[in-house]
Amino acid sequence: MSTADAVAAVLWLGVTFYAVFAGADFGAGFWDLASGGGERGARVRAAVAHSIGPVWEANHVWLIFVLVVLWTAFSAAFGAIMSTLFVPLSLVALGIVLRGAGFAFKGTAARGRNRHLADRLFAFASLLTPFFMGTVIGAVASGRVPPGNAEGDPLTSWLNPVSLVTGALFLATGAYLAAVFLAHDARRSAPELVGYFRARALVAGAASGAVAVVAMFLYRDDAPYVYEGLTGDALPLVIASLLCGIAALALLWRGARGARVPAVGAVVTMVWAWGVAQHPYLLPQTLTIEEAAAVSTTLTWVLVVFAVAVVLVLPSLFLLFTLAQRDLVEERPEALLPEGGGGGPRRVGG
Repeated sequence: MSTADAVAAVLWLGVTFYAVFAGADFGAGFWDLASGGGERGARVRAAVAHSIGPVWEANHVWLIFVLVVLWTAFSAAFGAIMSTLFVPLSLVALGIVLRGAGFAFKGTAARGRNRHLADRLFAFASLLTPFFMGTVIGAVASGRVPPGNAEGDPLTSWLNPVSLVTGALFLATGAYLAAVFLAHDARRSAPELVGYFRARALVAGAASGAVAVVAMFLYRDDAPYVYEGLTGDALPLVIASLLCGIAALALLWRGARGARVPAVGAVVTMVWAWGVAQHPYLLPQTLTIEEAAAVSTTLTWVLVVFAVAVVLVLPSLFLLFTLAQRDLVEERPEALLPEGGGGGPRRVGG
């Protein structure tokens, strides 16, 4: 493995972490939007806030990591993607900002119209961001992002069937992961909602599988290089993703614990299947990893900094998630309870 390939693998690790943690984070916003009104809707929204409250901002660490590594180690690819796909990427950034504002105001806005507006802002932005991220991935995978500054079409590069179905797949997968995680978290925070989230995890999992099948047909016709990789070198990972998805759905159907592991496994193996299918290209059939790579000294230092980050950042994130899972992270829970709900302050964890 060359140094450039090693850095590309590090980049893909960041993509994987973001796909799992931010995917579930955004998916929680989908269930917030679909919660409906009344007492049960309020309890669902409170459960969502309870689950993601301590950790939702931490997930952006992986996005920042991916952008910094791509910019530093593969600036030619970074420039081409950012300049050609500036429209969907701007919408992604807008969604992240609006989502953060919405979630922050959910906990501070007075009950009533302002609280409802914050709820809707958070929920709609949670759909906006992953969908347009998916269109970016679809544009890259289908070869619509050529090397150079703004060489691709700013609209048709991402407004096409492959990009749109990839955006839909991102939405469905995020909703699936979120429902699985929420069903698990509800066991300790809201036991009456376990069945609610479990049923929605089953539906979202089936929907994700259906969208993935449609995506494969579209990739066959419009992204043949990646499709051939998915049905060639990456086929074992595709099969592993399918088996993990089936295992997660079976556990959910039986109401058993442990569905989180295969659900995450299904997403992780699919992300790496995409990476293997696209290798050795960053921009399929136009820009390879080696061609886009920075000088060897820069790549070496990227690996050194990554090693330092593993020592410093990963334990901190692990501690945060551990404390959140044990309900040891303090929030302002009184603002997250349903209107009219009683009870004093309680701990809120993810």
